[in-house]
Amino acid sequence: MVVALVTGASRGVGRGVAAALADAGYTVFATGRSVAAAALPAPVIRIPCDHTRDDDTDAAFARIADVTSGAGLDLVVNSAWGGYERMMENGAFTWALPFWEQPAHRWAGMIDAGVRAAFMVSARAARVMVPAKRGLIVNISHWAAQKRIGNTIYGVSKAATDKLTADTARELEPHGVTVVSLYPGMVRTEAVLAAAEWLDLSNSESPEFIGRVIAALAADPRLKERTGSVLVAAALARELDVSDIDGRRPVPLTIDNV
Repeated sequence: MVVALVTGASRGVGRGVAAALADAGYTVFATGRSVAAAALPAPVIRIPCDHTRDDDTDAAFARIADVTSGAGLDLVVNSAWGGYERMMENGAFTWALPFWEQPAHRWAGMIDAGVRAAFMVSARAARVMVPAKRGLIVNISHWAAQKRIGNTIYGVSKAATDKLTADTARELEPHGVTVVSLYPGMVRTEAVLAAAEWLDLSNSESPEFIGRVIAALAADPRLKERTGSVLVAAALARELDVSDIDGRRPVPLTIDNV
Protein backbone atom coordinates (compact mmCIF):
# COMPACT_ATOMS: atom_id res chain seq x y z
CA MET A 1 0.00 0.00 0.00
CA VAL A 2 1.36 3.39 -1.05
CA VAL A 3 -0.54 6.10 0.83
CA ALA A 4 -1.09 9.73 -0.19
CA LEU A 5 -2.87 12.65 1.44
CA VAL A 6 -4.05 15.51 -0.77
CA THR A 7 -5.41 18.60 0.97
CA GLY A 8 -7.79 21.03 -0.68
CA ALA A 9 -9.10 18.25 -2.93
CA SER A 10 -12.67 19.48 -3.23
CA ARG A 11 -11.87 21.14 -6.55
CA GLY A 12 -9.11 22.68 -8.64
CA VAL A 13 -5.54 21.43 -8.54
CA GLY A 14 -6.12 19.38 -5.39
CA ARG A 15 -9.01 17.46 -6.92
CA GLY A 16 -6.98 16.73 -10.06
CA VAL A 17 -3.97 15.58 -8.06
CA ALA A 18 -6.10 13.22 -5.95
CA ALA A 19 -7.70 11.73 -9.07
CA ALA A 20 -4.37 11.25 -10.86
CA LEU A 21 -2.69 9.67 -7.84
CA ALA A 22 -5.58 7.22 -7.46
CA ASP A 23 -5.14 6.33 -11.15
CA ALA A 24 -1.42 5.78 -10.47
CA GLY A 25 -2.24 3.19 -7.80
CA TYR A 26 -2.04 5.21 -4.61
CA THR A 27 -4.42 4.78 -1.71
CA VAL A 28 -5.55 8.40 -1.66
CA PHE A 29 -7.06 10.35 1.21
CA ALA A 30 -8.60 13.63 0.07
CA THR A 31 -9.48 16.44 2.44
CA GLY A 32 -11.47 19.62 1.95
CA ARG A 33 -14.43 21.47 3.35
CA SER A 34 -16.74 20.26 0.57
CA VAL A 35 -14.84 17.13 -0.49
CA ALA A 36 -17.87 14.90 0.09
CA ALA A 37 -19.43 16.35 -3.09
CA ALA A 38 -16.21 16.46 -5.15
CA ALA A 39 -15.90 14.79 -8.57
CA LEU A 40 -13.38 12.18 -7.47
CA PRO A 41 -12.90 8.51 -8.37
CA ALA A 42 -14.74 6.08 -6.11
CA PRO A 43 -11.59 4.61 -4.49
CA VAL A 44 -10.51 8.01 -3.13
CA ILE A 45 -11.23 8.20 0.60
CA ARG A 46 -12.85 11.53 1.36
CA ILE A 47 -12.35 13.24 4.71
CA PRO A 48 -14.36 16.44 5.18
CA CYS A 49 -11.89 18.80 6.85
CA ASP A 50 -11.33 22.50 7.40
CA HIS A 51 -7.55 22.83 7.76
CA THR A 52 -7.89 26.16 9.53
CA ARG A 53 -9.14 24.04 12.45
CA ASP A 54 -6.35 22.00 14.02
CA ASP A 55 -8.82 19.52 15.52
CA ASP A 56 -10.04 18.75 11.98
CA THR A 57 -6.47 18.17 10.81
CA ASP A 58 -5.77 15.89 13.78
CA ALA A 59 -8.94 13.94 13.05
CA ALA A 60 -7.91 13.50 9.41
CA PHE A 61 -4.55 12.02 10.39
CA ALA A 62 -6.25 9.76 12.93
CA ARG A 63 -8.57 8.51 10.19
CA ILE A 64 -5.63 7.79 7.88
CA ALA A 65 -3.84 5.84 10.61
CA ASP A 66 -7.01 3.87 11.37
CA VAL A 67 -7.81 2.97 7.76
CA THR A 68 -4.22 2.02 6.91
CA SER A 69 -3.65 0.21 10.22
CA GLY A 70 -0.67 2.45 10.82
CA ALA A 71 0.99 1.55 7.50
CA GLY A 72 2.43 5.05 7.24
CA LEU A 73 2.21 7.96 4.84
CA ASP A 74 4.30 8.11 1.68
CA LEU A 75 3.15 11.36 0.06
CA VAL A 76 1.49 14.61 1.14
CA VAL A 77 0.36 17.26 -1.33
CA ASN A 78 -0.47 20.57 0.33
CA SER A 79 -2.99 22.13 -2.05
CA ALA A 80 -5.46 23.64 0.44
CA TRP A 81 -5.97 27.27 -0.51
CA GLY A 82 -8.67 29.88 -0.08
CA GLY A 83 -7.03 32.75 -1.93
CA TYR A 84 -9.09 32.66 -5.10
CA GLU A 85 -12.44 32.94 -3.35
CA ARG A 86 -14.49 36.16 -3.48
CA MET A 87 -12.39 37.92 -6.12
CA MET A 88 -15.49 39.96 -6.95
CA GLU A 89 -17.24 41.85 -4.15
CA ASN A 90 -20.26 44.10 -4.53
CA GLY A 91 -19.68 44.12 -8.27
CA ALA A 92 -16.03 45.19 -7.95
CA PHE A 93 -12.90 43.16 -8.77
CA THR A 94 -10.86 43.45 -5.57
CA TRP A 95 -8.04 40.99 -6.40
CA ALA A 96 -5.59 43.62 -7.68
CA LEU A 97 -6.21 46.36 -5.12
CA PRO A 98 -3.19 47.89 -3.31
CA PHE A 99 -2.40 46.16 -0.04
CA TRP A 100 -4.01 48.86 2.14
CA GLU A 101 -7.32 48.34 0.38
CA GLN A 102 -7.30 44.54 0.39
CA PRO A 103 -10.14 42.85 2.30
CA ALA A 104 -9.04 41.02 5.45
CA HIS A 105 -10.55 37.74 4.26
CA ARG A 106 -7.91 37.51 1.52
CA TRP A 107 -5.13 37.29 4.11
CA ALA A 108 -7.08 34.61 5.94
CA GLY A 109 -7.69 32.68 2.73
CA MET A 110 -4.08 32.76 1.59
CA ILE A 111 -2.12 32.69 4.84
CA ASP A 112 -4.39 30.85 7.29
CA ALA A 113 -6.08 28.44 4.88
CA GLY A 114 -2.92 28.20 2.75
CA VAL A 115 0.46 28.65 4.45
CA ARG A 116 -0.60 27.83 8.01
CA ALA A 117 -2.56 24.82 6.86
CA ALA A 118 0.47 23.53 4.93
CA PHE A 119 2.66 24.00 8.01
CA MET A 120 0.27 22.14 10.31
CA VAL A 121 -0.26 19.29 7.86
CA SER A 122 3.48 19.01 7.23
CA ALA A 123 4.20 18.88 10.97
CA ARG A 124 1.76 16.02 11.46
CA ALA A 125 3.04 14.23 8.37
CA ALA A 126 6.62 14.53 9.63
CA ARG A 127 5.67 12.71 12.82
CA VAL A 128 4.69 9.76 10.66
CA MET A 129 7.41 10.00 8.01
CA VAL A 130 10.45 10.58 10.24
CA PRO A 131 10.23 7.24 12.11
CA ALA A 132 9.72 5.47 8.77
CA LYS A 133 12.65 7.39 7.20
CA ARG A 134 10.75 7.98 3.99
CA GLY A 135 8.22 10.33 2.45
CA LEU A 136 7.61 13.21 0.07
CA ILE A 137 5.85 16.48 0.84
CA VAL A 138 4.83 18.64 -2.12
CA ASN A 139 3.76 22.23 -1.49
CA ILE A 140 1.77 23.72 -4.37
CA SER A 141 3.19 27.20 -4.94
CA HIS A 142 3.50 29.76 -7.73
CA TRP A 143 5.84 32.16 -9.53
CA ALA A 144 4.25 34.93 -7.44
CA ALA A 145 6.85 33.97 -4.82
CA GLN A 146 9.51 35.47 -7.09
CA LYS A 147 7.67 38.09 -9.15
CA ARG A 148 4.88 40.52 -8.38
CA ILE A 149 1.69 38.99 -9.75
CA GLY A 150 -1.81 40.05 -8.73
CA ASN A 151 -1.43 41.53 -5.27
CA THR A 152 0.90 41.79 -2.28
CA ILE A 153 -0.77 39.13 -0.14
CA TYR A 154 -0.49 36.63 -2.99
CA GLY A 155 3.26 37.21 -3.22
CA VAL A 156 3.72 37.02 0.55
CA SER A 157 1.85 33.73 0.78
CA LYS A 158 3.73 32.06 -2.05
CA ALA A 159 7.12 33.31 -0.83
CA ALA A 160 6.23 31.94 2.61
CA THR A 161 5.30 28.61 1.04
CA ASP A 162 8.67 28.37 -0.70
CA LYS A 163 10.47 29.29 2.53
CA LEU A 164 8.45 26.64 4.34
CA THR A 165 9.68 24.16 1.73
CA ALA A 166 13.32 25.21 2.04
CA ASP A 167 13.50 25.13 5.83
CA THR A 168 11.43 22.00 6.46
CA ALA A 169 13.46 20.23 3.78
CA ARG A 170 16.66 21.04 5.61
CA GLU A 171 15.29 19.65 8.88
CA LEU A 172 13.80 16.54 7.28
CA GLU A 173 16.66 15.63 4.94
CA PRO A 174 18.63 13.68 7.60
CA HIS A 175 15.49 11.57 8.13
CA GLY A 176 15.04 10.57 4.49
CA VAL A 177 12.04 12.84 3.85
CA THR A 178 11.94 15.07 0.75
CA VAL A 179 10.12 18.41 0.48
CA VAL A 180 9.63 20.44 -2.71
CA SER A 181 7.60 23.38 -3.99
CA LEU A 182 5.79 22.76 -7.26
CA TYR A 183 4.66 25.52 -9.62
CA PRO A 184 1.75 24.66 -11.93
CA GLY A 185 1.17 26.73 -15.05
CA MET A 186 -2.24 27.90 -16.24
CA VAL A 187 -4.47 25.13 -14.89
CA ARG A 188 -7.94 24.47 -16.24
CA THR A 189 -9.63 24.58 -12.87
CA GLU A 190 -13.34 25.18 -12.52
CA ALA A 191 -12.73 28.87 -11.89
CA VAL A 192 -10.45 29.22 -14.92
CA LEU A 193 -12.90 27.43 -17.20
CA ALA A 194 -15.66 29.75 -16.00
CA ALA A 195 -13.59 32.66 -17.31
CA ALA A 196 -12.36 30.83 -20.43
CA GLU A 197 -13.72 33.39 -22.89
CA TRP A 198 -11.29 35.99 -21.50
CA LEU A 199 -8.27 33.69 -21.25
CA ASP A 200 -5.76 32.08 -23.62
CA LEU A 201 -5.84 28.40 -22.67
CA SER A 202 -3.69 27.17 -25.57
CA ASN A 203 -0.82 26.31 -23.20
CA SER A 204 -2.92 25.32 -20.20
CA GLU A 205 -2.69 22.22 -18.03
CA SER A 206 -5.38 19.93 -16.68
CA PRO A 207 -5.59 19.54 -12.89
CA GLU A 208 -4.80 15.85 -13.39
CA PHE A 209 -1.53 16.77 -15.13
CA ILE A 210 -0.15 18.09 -11.85
CA GLY A 211 -0.96 14.77 -10.18
CA ARG A 212 0.73 12.86 -12.99
CA VAL A 213 3.86 14.96 -12.53
CA ILE A 214 3.85 14.35 -8.77
CA ALA A 215 3.48 10.57 -9.25
CA ALA A 216 6.46 10.59 -11.61
CA LEU A 217 8.47 12.73 -9.20
CA ALA A 218 7.77 10.34 -6.31
CA ALA A 219 9.12 7.47 -8.42
CA ASP A 220 12.20 9.37 -9.62
CA PRO A 221 15.49 7.79 -8.45
CA ARG A 222 16.88 11.33 -8.05
CA LEU A 223 14.06 12.42 -5.76
CA LYS A 224 16.15 13.04 -2.65
CA GLU A 225 18.57 15.24 -4.61
CA ARG A 226 15.71 17.66 -5.27
CA THR A 227 14.76 18.31 -1.66
CA GLY A 228 14.27 21.97 -0.78
CA SER A 229 13.96 22.99 -4.42
CA VAL A 230 11.35 24.80 -6.48
CA LEU A 231 10.16 22.75 -9.45
CA VAL A 232 8.08 23.89 -12.43
CA ALA A 233 5.52 21.21 -13.22
CA ALA A 234 5.71 21.48 -17.02
CA ALA A 235 9.54 21.45 -17.02
CA LEU A 236 9.60 18.46 -14.69
CA ALA A 237 7.08 16.69 -16.94
CA ARG A 238 9.42 17.02 -19.90
CA GLU A 239 12.33 15.70 -17.87
CA LEU A 240 10.37 12.73 -16.52
CA ASP A 241 8.45 11.99 -19.76
CA VAL A 242 4.97 12.90 -18.50
CA SER A 243 2.10 13.92 -20.78
CA ASP A 244 -1.19 15.61 -19.95
CA ILE A 245 -4.45 13.68 -20.17
CA ASP A 246 -4.88 14.83 -23.77
CA GLY A 247 -1.38 13.68 -24.71
CA ARG A 248 0.02 17.21 -24.91
CA ARG A 249 3.08 18.57 -23.14
CA PRO A 250 2.63 22.17 -21.96
CA VAL A 251 5.45 24.62 -22.48
CA PRO A 252 7.03 25.48 -19.11
CA LEU A 253 6.49 29.02 -17.91
CA THR A 254 9.45 31.04 -16.69
CA ILE A 255 9.81 34.06 -14.45
CA ASP A 256 10.00 36.20 -17.59
CA ASN A 257 6.84 35.02 -19.31
CA VAL A 258 4.57 33.96 -16.47
